[in-house]
Amino acid sequence: MNTQKLTQLPIPPHFEPQKVGKVWRVPYQQRADEAQAWAKQHNIKPADEDKTRICLLLIDVQNTFCIPEFELFVGGKSGTGAVDDNSRLCEFIYRNLGIITTITPTMDTHKAMQIFHPIFWINSDGEHPTPSATSITPADIEKGIWKVNPAVASSLGTKYEFLEQHSYYYVKQLSQDGKYPLTVWPYHSMFGGIGHALVSAVEEAVFFHCIARNSQTQFEIKGDNPLTENYSVLRPELLESFDKHPIAQKNTRLIQQLLAFDAVIIAGQAKSHCVAWTIDDLLTEIQQIDPNLAKKVFLLEDSTSPVVVPGVVDYTDAADAAFERFAAAGMHLVKSTEAIVVC
Repeated sequence: MNTQKLTQLPIPPHFEPQKVGKVWRVPYQQRADEAQAWAKQHNIKPADEDKTRICLLLIDVQNTFCIPEFELFVGGKSGTGAVDDNSRLCEFIYRNLGIITTITPTMDTHKAMQIFHPIFWINSDGEHPTPSATSITPADIEKGIWKVNPAVASSLGTKYEFLEQHSYYYVKQLSQDGKYPLTVWPYHSMFGGIGHALVSAVEEAVFFHCIARNSQTQFEIKGDNPLTENYSVLRPELLESFDKHPIAQKNTRLIQQLLAFDAVIIAGQAKSHCVAWTIDDLLTEIQQIDPNLAKKVFLLEDSTSPVVVPGVVDYTDAADAAFERFAAAGMHLVKSTEAIVVC
């Protein structure tokens, strides 16, 4: 079996770790000029010359999850999780600039009227649920604790009766499939808003890679369907409604692309939700084709953190258990400081 140990580069002088937790404008033209000079200085070849093709899949590395004052900051156990993760992630990108063929960032993308946002639901007093503190179960709907807000039906282009039936079916299916119950989240990753954008330091690193390697960044939009959650970039939580009509579909194109790479490296937020769900779906596809393909997947375990809300919820154990299961299936748990070895 042939193996290739991937050599690492120095980190460019423009990278400032102390700015990773802040929002700022990337100076594109300046970084483009520097990236071209950096590629020439370090003999970095265009990505289309790669003999070993590697994809870096970045899950939802967006302000809404990664900047402390934003809506759903993933603090993890330490309280600074996503900031620390992204500092390591940026360094990983720069050190491995010459061997990462393609960077694929996923973009959690929402509008206000979606099944997991407060405006979608009301109680008997016409009040909306408290985000993060409210999970909606089939029993809640049966007892009339929560019901679909009739006022959203028109904007969503459907009838209220359909939304009622669909929403009840949806929360039942989540329960039956062993998934997390429907959580009412704060408005986040709002399409067109600053929370939707990539973290500035990560955007800078991704842009630098694009120019240095002549490799177009491949952005993947997920989560804009109002009738289902979409933790995984590979498929939404539900593909069809109560009447068996399709409401969404798997991202078959991306699945095929990922499996065609020699290695797929995964990082991002949150370890307990969108990262774990994406890896789980990828593993399901792999096991249906060839379980040995799991060996081509590398999980940057120090560049992802679980959802932890002190005194409310802690998904650390669930996230760790998922990663242990992925490792048992053949995937590699690695640190961002390690030199990746691709077989």
